[in-house]
Amino acid sequence: MRRRLYFLLPDVKTAKAVFNKLLLARIEQEHVFFLAREGVSLNDLPEATMLQKSDELHGLALGLVVGGATGAVAGVVAMMFPPSGLAMGLGVILAMSLIGAIVGVWASGMIAADVPNTRLRKFSRDIEQGKILLMVDVPKDQIGEISDMIREQYPDAAARGRDPTIPAFP
Repeated sequence: MRRRLYFLLPDVKTAKAVFNKLLLARIEQEHVFFLAREGVSLNDLPEATMLQKSDELHGLALGLVVGGATGAVAGVVAMMFPPSGLAMGLGVILAMSLIGAIVGVWASGMIAADVPNTRLRKFSRDIEQGKILLMVDVPKDQIGEISDMIREQYPDAAARGRDPTIPAFP
């Protein structure tokens, strides 16, 4: 299990130094993400992906639940008021739920791709002022060690919290 830690770094030079320290601490590169304002070159630092920048996962989950529920309601209505001459069973509810879930995931996924990540909203002002956001997924047993290492080496790196277990979906 991993937890996501957030740190605000003052500049790209500090971000590069912190990244190198994380690699030396045996944190793999695929668990480290940097986010800067548009136009800032991160050079060879791993940039945050669309999944970190947007509310895509939240949107997909919401679409699945709402679409599935809407499909189930539509299935119940179709079963209660069947078109004349058709006998409908419980399979209609299942089929409509599945169709509703698929449509819900598709529609909400497209919308959520353009919605900024709500967890990163508290960092937006600092990022716009030129700071670099570091997101690092660390094993639970290394949270204190990694946080202390970054704060000791780079006091300008402000720790800004942690997320629950990451990744939410494998």
